[in-house]
Amino acid sequence: MTLMKSWVDSANSADTPFPLNNLPYGVFSTADVEPRCGVAIGDMILDMYAAEEAGLIEIGEEPVFDVPYWNDVMDLGPEAWSALRARLQQLLADGSAEQAAVAPLLMPLADAALEMPMVVSEYTDFYAGRQHAANMGAILRGSPDLPANWLHIPIGYNGRASSVVVSGTDIHRPLGQSKAPDADMPSFGPSKRLDIELELGAIVGTSSEFGQPITVDEADKMIFGYVLLNDWSARDIQGWEYQPLGPFQGKAFGTSISPWIVTSAALEPFRAPTPEREKQLLPYLNSSIDGLYDIELEVLMQPSGSDTTTSLSKTNYSRMYYSAAEQLCHHAIGGCGMNAGDLLGSGTISGPTKAEYGSMMELSWAGREPFTLEGGETRTFLEDGDTMTLRGAAKGDGFQIGFGDCVGTILPSVELP
Repeated sequence: MTLMKSWVDSANSADTPFPLNNLPYGVFSTADVEPRCGVAIGDMILDMYAAEEAGLIEIGEEPVFDVPYWNDVMDLGPEAWSALRARLQQLLADGSAEQAAVAPLLMPLADAALEMPMVVSEYTDFYAGRQHAANMGAILRGSPDLPANWLHIPIGYNGRASSVVVSGTDIHRPLGQSKAPDADMPSFGPSKRLDIELELGAIVGTSSEFGQPITVDEADKMIFGYVLLNDWSARDIQGWEYQPLGPFQGKAFGTSISPWIVTSAALEPFRAPTPEREKQLLPYLNSSIDGLYDIELEVLMQPSGSDTTTSLSKTNYSRMYYSAAEQLCHHAIGGCGMNAGDLLGSGTISGPTKAEYGSMMELSWAGREPFTLEGGETRTFLEDGDTMTLRGAAKGDGFQIGFGDCVGTILPSVELP
């Protein structure tokens, strides 16, 4: 696929993450405008509330853009999603007969504050990266061998929807219990081994009925779109608490997502196959379509007070072992009802070389191998003031499908009274 031309000039640059091919969905506000739905096109935002009020957008029987979230659009289902995307491309395409009506409804992206694009119904995080799982085994257990179930099921845990925040939200260093290997008792205090996890988040757009399983192909059609996701992790707190029931406080203090929902339709040309299975999956996890996407990803760090940003890692979403549709299918297979606005984290995305590792736990090998930043500082885990940025885009012929940065800065822990 090549670049689709728009009458919005900035959308025709190879450098913009938001060409006409993309049209991601978000929520924005300005000094004069309360939070409302918007669509990114080049360096502009189309005000969807104003477009609906003007009669330029009509989907569903009732207004859907009179609220500051995209959940109502999700509820309309895939046919409505397709119709909305087609209508937006018609309005914004080069030569559109409605350019004069649409142009006043655009505002500069630089003038807007970006808000949470949806109400997160539930949040589930998976552990579906083969290389990451092997690395964690080598670090924690001295062997890259996987748990006995790993090659058979997408392993996950239910997280906290209340802790999911939009890019730009600061993250306080969490307090909690941890225990040194040679200590008799645990201690309480700020996490000393604070980490990031490079992930992609899948957003469930249509609900499934409680008690009813779904197939992988059905799950694929239920996915509304994707966001970049940073599942901040307190490795010392997690290491003390996770057996036997898994992550709890070590993960519950913050999960950041990028502000724009890139639709499944925009990513369709970039589908990629899941890897060859090391062990045959049970039939319910079979699919007739490729479930991954060719999305280039990057992790960047900027220490407090520094003008220099260091690229820590570059990898690709196609490195995953399980797709989002396989994860969603497995999530619902026992009868768990899925809701519009459910968020599924992919799990840490790491490639086979150190330059592709998606967490500091791997990059520093649990703190045993400090690494040097461009400005000369060294790191093993995050320090207060560090700003972390996740970046991602699918690259086409003269265009890219970008997500917008997923950014978070670490603040000191909150002192107890």
